[in-house]
Amino acid sequence: MEKIKIGMFVDTFFPMLDGVIMVVDNYAKRLNKIADVTVFCPKGKDKKYKDNFEYKVVRCKSLKIVNFDYTLPTPKFDKKFKKTLKEANLDVVHIHSPMGIGKIATKYAKKHNIPCVVTLHSQYKQDIKKMAHFNWLTNLVLKKLIKTINSCDVAWTVNSEIQKLYIEEYGLKIPSFIIPNATELEFLPQKQQNREEIRKKYNISSDEYIFLFIGRINVIKNLLFLIDSLEILKQKKLKFKMLFVGTGQDENKVKQYIHEKGLDEYCIMCGKISDRLEIAKIYSASHLFLFPSLYDTNSLVQIEAGSQKTPTVFIEGAKTAGTVTKDVNGLISKNDIKDYAQTILNILSNSEKYNELCENAYKDLYVNWDMVAEKVYKEYLKLIENKKN
Repeated sequence: MEKIKIGMFVDTFFPMLDGVIMVVDNYAKRLNKIADVTVFCPKGKDKKYKDNFEYKVVRCKSLKIVNFDYTLPTPKFDKKFKKTLKEANLDVVHIHSPMGIGKIATKYAKKHNIPCVVTLHSQYKQDIKKMAHFNWLTNLVLKKLIKTINSCDVAWTVNSEIQKLYIEEYGLKIPSFIIPNATELEFLPQKQQNREEIRKKYNISSDEYIFLFIGRINVIKNLLFLIDSLEILKQKKLKFKMLFVGTGQDENKVKQYIHEKGLDEYCIMCGKISDRLEIAKIYSASHLFLFPSLYDTNSLVQIEAGSQKTPTVFIEGAKTAGTVTKDVNGLISKNDIKDYAQTILNILSNSEKYNELCENAYKDLYVNWDMVAEKVYKEYLKLIENKKN
């Protein structure tokens, strides 16, 4: 059987790092073993960066945006990119961001009468509002974006909460199915040894709890709320170190807020860590993964934390907590800094409950990318066959 040709379209890619990029990379790596995968994406800010992947990567021109992590793809104005896409002879199109490159992809799929899948990774209204500021402009851009999404054949959502949001609030009309996110991280059994290694690396004493956040350092992730909760833990005399792993546009703002709250000695900005084994060790070493984001949909980091038997603390209303059962495989506090801090204190004071939570986070939330990729490939084949018929 001849390999099918899969085109993945995303509006940002390496060397930038975020959840969507990790999803696309993990799909592409695994699917490329049984198919012919090309990732279509924009050029990044780092001109020295060179692609080195087992799958093909085709880049289009992009514009830098002041005070923003990402670049703006401009595929319409890139003749070389358009020529490469034209000659790609794809069997299926899969868009991961329905903006500039995603729109080009839907037109390609329609022209060549091939299936077009869209994965809904983000709560786009929040993204748009942050840039547009005005409600009328936000609604206008969102309307166009949903029009692009509804021009696809099928939408994949990461959990039932996001599926419901898009249908009831965003106006999703096309059929939708749940395809969960996953991780390639494998459980590291020597948890105590990993913890000692991380303690030594970051100069954390043996009587301090280790808390962790991994992701973009961006206030949209509710990081100021998190810092306010840490201030309460400090006031309650809890001994801890909070590790922030990642980079982002709000690093200075977050550092300044940490300083204002008198938490310099309690917080460690670790910067960007690309080594996946090192990431796994940090998850393994942490007592709790603190993730109060109301922005994320089904973040990879909570699955990664689960892979190392590290439970996550969410807040009520978080779409990303859609796969979590409260007090069984994760913790969910009220949307209140005092309650978030108290939720942390309560679980740390109950070792039996804490150990149960650790085991259930691994058992219930840990999903392997190989399993997901196998399901995705089968879905592609069904869509291709249905389109032919």
